[in-house]
Amino acid sequence: MTDRESMEFDVVIVGAGPAGLSTACRLMQQANDSNKELTVCVVEKGSEVGAHILSGAVVEPRALNELFPDWKEQGAPLKTAVTEDQIFLLKDAQKAVKVPNFFVPKPMHNEGNYIASVGNLCRWLAEQAEQLGVEVFPGFPASHIIYNEQGEVAGIGTGDMGLNETGEHKDSYMPGMDLLAKYTVFTEGCRGHLGKELIAKYQLDKDSDAQHYGLGIKELWDIDPDKHQPGLVLHGAGWPLDKASGGFFLYHLENNQAVVGLITDLSYSNPHLSPFDEFQRLKHHPQLAQYLTGGKRVSYGARAITKGGFNSLPKMHMPGALLLGCDAGTLNFSKIKGTHTAMKSGMIAAETIMAALEQGDQAPSDLSQYAENFKNSWIHEELHRSRNFGPALHKFGTLIGGGFNFIDQNIFSIPVTLHDNTEDYAQLKPASQCPMIDYPKPDGVLSFDKPSSVFLSNTNHEENQPCHLQLTDITIPTAGNLTQFAEPAQRYCPAGVYEFVDQEGEQVFQINSQNCLHCKTCDIKDPAQNITWVAPEGGGGPNYPNM
Repeated sequence: MTDRESMEFDVVIVGAGPAGLSTACRLMQQANDSNKELTVCVVEKGSEVGAHILSGAVVEPRALNELFPDWKEQGAPLKTAVTEDQIFLLKDAQKAVKVPNFFVPKPMHNEGNYIASVGNLCRWLAEQAEQLGVEVFPGFPASHIIYNEQGEVAGIGTGDMGLNETGEHKDSYMPGMDLLAKYTVFTEGCRGHLGKELIAKYQLDKDSDAQHYGLGIKELWDIDPDKHQPGLVLHGAGWPLDKASGGFFLYHLENNQAVVGLITDLSYSNPHLSPFDEFQRLKHHPQLAQYLTGGKRVSYGARAITKGGFNSLPKMHMPGALLLGCDAGTLNFSKIKGTHTAMKSGMIAAETIMAALEQGDQAPSDLSQYAENFKNSWIHEELHRSRNFGPALHKFGTLIGGGFNFIDQNIFSIPVTLHDNTEDYAQLKPASQCPMIDYPKPDGVLSFDKPSSVFLSNTNHEENQPCHLQLTDITIPTAGNLTQFAEPAQRYCPAGVYEFVDQEGEQVFQINSQNCLHCKTCDIKDPAQNITWVAPEGGGGPNYPNM
């Protein structure tokens, strides 16, 4: 076995998203203010910071105001303030009903917020972190967790480079490095593979409700300047998701650009459903097509979101480590926003870590004080206030659940806590019990196929490397999922990774891992929980420009 080099830091942060970069910035702000030497490292699996970041996004600047009060003067890429909110219920493929502002839950009002690319915000945050003295290493995925003899998290190991499909060394082989730390912070985003391991190892979710997820699919468009309304925000629900819950968004950015997307809750039951195809037909609805017609699609991407909310939050501290942001599930689904809460979770972590480090040899390994600091912050208050939003929609549907949420959020806080403890993957019904769905062919104008979409995501993986989509049992897709559920991986994956191909008259399950967008849907929705997503070789995956 090749010897791996190691480096030691005070803090190692996994993932250069809003939570990880906010942790890093706040740590170094405190260190610099007190003239304390501190070594902080951020590792990021994307080829560059922001390459794997995909979010709507309407950004609430509350946390950013706290972290960098002069962010406007410093050139943060929040340029387009929200000017108008419109919410629609799509009745069918042609009709839409506008929801009066009075009936819109308060969390969905966006006064004071900004339409932005969270990828570009992360690029800006990384610049601030480096100026403060943080070491940021893009292209280095954390492949495994390092534990010490006491069972505490002691750091992470980055993945080896230059392995072939069977794990043997190629001529380009380079061993990974061990990054050791007093404290390790995991901010991998939704369904992080190391966060998943930590939750299981330390039973962090034993007192929590089941976590829930949605799949967000998004496109960036250049639209006709005559149709462009900078700052306009559209949200909606209903058609085409008559067999699932979820909703759409369409935001007008600067420079005659708009982003359009669909979030499909992964609690759907019909295995014939294809979130990708639902999104493609959504764009033909007149309420959206009026803006997109005459425009050009310039980018595409997809990412799962953690939407269980307050009731599904795991314990976020464990010996030697913290689990933050969407890795833990801090997104506020009632606002459809997670950037500000992820950032705040990181800022609280930084203050907790700094207080512990100042204790020197007496510093605790388990930062249990984080739980108290979190509870005393506005993020706890905000998430607790919206704890019933998702469960109400799941239990009662869009109309009755929406009415519950209107009362709960606008009139008075209903003094109950709704629980939703059925895992998303367990909601699937056998294919024989569900109607087939006939999706129209894409027209190449408003709707498109998966290959051309993946092309626009700039996704690339070295083909001759170990597959990062691992099957626990290779027989299940054909012997179990195909016969019972018509193998839904063929449809829930938004990148065409999974398919059956004919080989000498036999249907063989094929994984096209080079297409993978790292959305994590397969890890979440596979009915047998047979697929495990692990980090591929560094720099692989999508390369989103400004998503």
